Amino acid sequence: MAVHSPARRTLVALFFLLAIQPALAARDLLVVQVAPLSGPQGVTGRAIGAGARLYFDQVNADGGINGTPIRFVSRDDGQNPENTVRMIRESLEREAPVAFVGSVGTNNIEALVRDGGLARSGVPLVGAVSGASSVIGKPSIFVVKAGYRAEIARLFQQLGQTGQQRVGLVFQKDALGDDVLAGAEAEAAKWGINLVARAGYERNTTQVEPAVEAMLKANPGSIFLGATTLAAVEFVRLYRERGGIAPIYGLSIIDSQVLLSKLGPDLARGFAFSVVMPVEGKAALPLVREYARLKAQAKNPDLGTRSMEGFIAARALVAALRKGAANGPEAGKAVAGIRKLDLGGYSLDFSAADRSGSTFVDFAMFGRGGQIVQ
Repeated sequence: MAVHSPARRTLVALFFLLAIQPALAARDLLVVQVAPLSGPQGVTGRAIGAGARLYFDQVNADGGINGTPIRFVSRDDGQNPENTVRMIRESLEREAPVAFVGSVGTNNIEALVRDGGLARSGVPLVGAVSGASSVIGKPSIFVVKAGYRAEIARLFQQLGQTGQQRVGLVFQKDALGDDVLAGAEAEAAKWGINLVARAGYERNTTQVEPAVEAMLKANPGSIFLGATTLAAVEFVRLYRERGGIAPIYGLSIIDSQVLLSKLGPDLARGFAFSVVMPVEGKAALPLVREYARLKAQAKNPDLGTRSMEGFIAARALVAALRKGAANGPEAGKAVAGIRKLDLGGYSLDFSAADRSGSTFVDFAMFGRGGQIVQ
């Protein structure tokens, strides 16, 4: 009987580990969300992640991607762009994810664009939560909804056509606000609208009191709220409690259901908002029926209005993975190749580098008792 030395046994074990490493790596397809899960924007990050998980769980229940399950993890960047870049770099270096999903915030995604690591890797970020023109169409960045400029153009067209010529603008003081300002000024000039007041608030806070004061003083006929969810909630609350009566129009990034739950139907009544995703009330759409069925089964408290965006991002990524993409760069090419993908009444097309995957924009408003009116 042959006697193996300790060194030989160690060498054999090492060869064995190296031989099985590819098989271990192929046990699942890792998808990572780096987004705010805490702080003022945590409600958005959690909702987006819950929507993505809803679809990934269903795919896994049906056997995964050609028998390979998706492993989805969410990590908290606290809405700090430096954290976003660092955490995505670390994931790329250590984990070989097939894709990223649902990172939140224009500043955060701009930081990824400037860093360049994501673009060099070829790994896609699907469902980047920003509609800013500064990130749409950038390498490895895929936005699954209409851009902010499309929302603003549609809103100001409606304001101009209904004769509302004195508009106040509230915005977040960061890259999001810069894009909102530029779009609003361009569209206001086009429709003969006077921006009678511009008021900003600090990023990643709900400190909107100065903006409320500015709007009360200017007394505009309408207010356009280019804000994030909890800042928007606080603005509407303070403005209404202090006697402000102007109609308020919110950007789509505001989670309307969170706003309704925190303000109640009386304070929320009359709040209008852009709709860039199918709403749950449109049960005629197969996509909405599928989402509603899975949501009812999941009973996840983080599922909210914004979750549809994560659900759609997950569906787009899975469509790409089913084309045979087995790693990040292959997934990136497959996502970029999506043309007229019908998800069941909502289509995506990434063929145009100067726009997002969708151009759909509609409006809705909270009516009596919190009912949504479109």
